[in-house]
This record gives sequence, structure tokens and C-alpha cells, in this order.
Amino acid sequence: MARVYNFSAGPSTLPVSVLEKAGAEILDYKGSGQSVMEMSHRSKVFDEIIKDAESLMRELYQIPDNYKVLFLQGGASAQFSAIPLNFMNGSGKADYIITGQWAKKAYQEAQKYGDVKAVASSADKTFSYIPKTKAEDFREDADYVYICLNNTIYGTVYKELPPVGDKVLIADVSSCALSEPLDISKFGVVYFGAQKNVAPAGLVVAIIREDLLGKARDICPVMMDYKIQADADSLYNTPPCWTIYICKLVLDWIKETFGGLEKLKEYNEKKAAVLYDFLDSSEMFKGTVVKEDRSLMNVPFVTDSEELNAKFIKEASAAGFVNLKGHRSVGGMRASIYNAMPIEGVEKLVAFMKKFEEDNK
Repeated sequence: MARVYNFSAGPSTLPVSVLEKAGAEILDYKGSGQSVMEMSHRSKVFDEIIKDAESLMRELYQIPDNYKVLFLQGGASAQFSAIPLNFMNGSGKADYIITGQWAKKAYQEAQKYGDVKAVASSADKTFSYIPKTKAEDFREDADYVYICLNNTIYGTVYKELPPVGDKVLIADVSSCALSEPLDISKFGVVYFGAQKNVAPAGLVVAIIREDLLGKARDICPVMMDYKIQADADSLYNTPPCWTIYICKLVLDWIKETFGGLEKLKEYNEKKAAVLYDFLDSSEMFKGTVVKEDRSLMNVPFVTDSEELNAKFIKEASAAGFVNLKGHRSVGGMRASIYNAMPIEGVEKLVAFMKKFEEDNK
């Protein structure tokens, strides 16, 4: 069977060359006589894999030397608890900007551990924009400010970071990780679940400024204590070895294919423009996000009819364009066009949309 174009929000499509390489090495990784899925995480062979993954991550993101790179488990959702347990440890206050479901869940979880304030929200318009904030919106004594940089469900992204001054800024970048350059030095913590843009499900990468480590609350579970994980080089317990290996292959693919994140951003902008330009000209399909806050990774769109939406999703799936159904809170459709989605996939989707529009006038 031919491969479909998978527009899933995650787990999402992976580069074909990465899958082929993993397939070729699945029984015997580099002459070791074993699969990465079988080998000890303490072995010399795997030690090379995880160190290469970290080195590539540092190179592509240009991570400063005073930041730790951790390979963790528990999904991004586990970090909703780990972050306040590790970093809401001065005043016991934190400020959150609510731009979607994941920021809201992180905010709700943090409320268990201290004085947590929602300083801004775009819930009033179904999270279809990024709320503007001013420096005075944030409390002087907040231990950190938390944002979700790109909103998977609603298709919005920060083009400019909030004006937090010298406060610690923490960002969930799960659905835009490694899609474009990011100045890590502007953040105290950047973390992402890997299953949207970097690897299969099961891995979280956290990039943490070293001076923030070592202050976890006494009640913090050992597995959520970032200092313990950092001191053990992400090997406190058995890590998701296979997922880290695929992550390394994806990072290799980015470097070999694009050279760096600047060129990858250009590619992603070109790819997204194919879909957005059509949505802006279509009489049937409409994007749901204000233009200035549109994501390069997640593109929600609708028709004016639930019946037509359902018909489109069904026919698109039959034609090989799968996982286009939008999140229930938005409805309609959503095309997630992560790094590994080829531009040809978006062009063919738009061609299908044009024909569907013509056939259903």
C-alpha cells in the first residue's frame, strides 16, 4: 500500500529516510548484533547515541553552554506538574498566559502548588489569537512566566515573546520544536514532547538554564526533579532508548537536508504559504486564526457547514489525506504540516481542496 499524507497533530509523520534507516538498522545497529530497542542504556553503543543526540540538539538550537539538555519521559503533560515543583520556589507565585488547551491545563495543574495567575487569555474568541501583554501585566515577584509558544489545537503562535523583563520565561514548544531558530537564552526553560516534530511518542526534551536547578520542593517526586535527571545525564532510570535514537536520526536529517534551522524555517514558510494562500482565496474554506498569529505548523480551517466538513474529511481520507479532522473544541479541519510533511503533500492537499470546492458548489 502507498504511504498516505498524514496530517495528524501527533504522533505525526516522520521523514521517510529516517524510517528507512531505522528499518535497515532495526535488527543490527552498526554491527552490534542487536536492535537499539534491546540494548542496555548503560552500554557504550547507546551512550554514543544519546551523546550524539544532545550534541546535534545543541548545534541546531545553538544552545548556550550554561543550559542542560535532558531526555525525559512522562510526556509534556508531566511537565505541567514538574515545572511548579521545580521552579515555583521563591515567592510561590507564577504567571501564565492562556492561549489554548495545553496552557490552560498547565495553569490548572500549577494551581495545586502555589499562587498562580492567568495574566491574559484568548479564550474569549476560542483561542484564535495571541493576547497582547505589557510588562506591567506580570507580577514583580513571580517566580516565572509560562507560555505555550505554538498552539497545536488552535493554530496560533507567538511571533514576539511577551515582555517579561528579567523574569524567568518558561515555554512549551511541543508543536513547533526545531521548526525554526529559537533564541534559547531568552528562556529559563524550553521543553517539548517529541511526537509532533522530532520523534515517536515517549520522549520529552527539556532545555534548562543551570542556575535554576537544585531548588525543587521537598515533595517533588524524584523522577520530576530536573537536578537529579541532569546529574545522571538523563540516565537516572532507563530512558526511552528507541525514541532517543529516532530523535538523533531526525536531527541528522535536519542537518543534512537543510543545514540548519534558518533554511528549515524558509521551507516551512513556503510550505505553509501554499495552504494559507488558498484559504485566503477560497469561497468555501476559511482559516480560523487571525493572520498575524498564524502557526507554520498547525492550520485549522472550516467550511460554513458541519455536513460539508464531514464530507470533506471522509473524501480526503479516501484520497490518502488522513487525520484532517479538527479538534472538537474548534471543529472543522486541521492540517498539521510539521517539518517532515513534504511540500508536495500540501500542494496535493490544496489541489484536492480546489476540486472538492468545485464539485460541491
